[in-house]
Amino acid sequence: MESQRTVLVVEDDPAIRRVLQLELEHEGYHVETAVDGLSGLEKALKEPDLVILDLMLPRMDGFEVCKRIRAKSKVPIVMLTARDAVADRVAGLDLGADDYLTKPFSTEELLARVRARLREREPQSNLIEYRDVVMDRDRHEVRRAGNSIPLTAKEYCLLEYLLLHRNKVHTRDELFNGVWGNDFLGDSNLIDVYIRYLRAKIDDGYEDKLITTVRGVGYAIKD
Repeated sequence: MESQRTVLVVEDDPAIRRVLQLELEHEGYHVETAVDGLSGLEKALKEPDLVILDLMLPRMDGFEVCKRIRAKSKVPIVMLTARDAVADRVAGLDLGADDYLTKPFSTEELLARVRARLREREPQSNLIEYRDVVMDRDRHEVRRAGNSIPLTAKEYCLLEYLLLHRNKVHTRDELFNGVWGNDFLGDSNLIDVYIRYLRAKIDDGYEDKLITTVRGVGYAIKD
């Protein structure tokens, strides 16, 4: 039970909001709720441990709420919506969402994703140093050539896994098992999106590229 963790549910549908609240409370979480985008944004900026965010909200839609949260906070965000088009998923990820779940959904899957996102916030220890990259796991910070690299929680965990398992080519499934764990039930093709985002931050502008693609197999960081 995660009795110390607070989850904010931003959902305007009262039936869905109530189900989510009951299921999360049953798992031991403290649950706060908001019925529209503006009130959800206000509560999200008070730093809960995780936000479950619907997209179709009154007063301010979920995309805008996500954008404004990310401007001030690194709190994990799980988007929850009936819109399942790839373009919507990518738009949510671009704005800083950590995960995306479409309606209808199973409560077991939602709870699994909540657990996975919260695990990413558990404190780590020591430094990982490789070439000109320094990952400080106490501070949850990454620097390359002395420059601070701002990463989302998912990008950070993906880079950490690749750095800890250098010189091995990882398939998408291996990366999901290693980074998300068995609780993750999403589309494995999304790993390509996260790799692309990570490369844009960690490799673009540097002559020495860190992440290698092995066509038909997967991804690696090689010496």
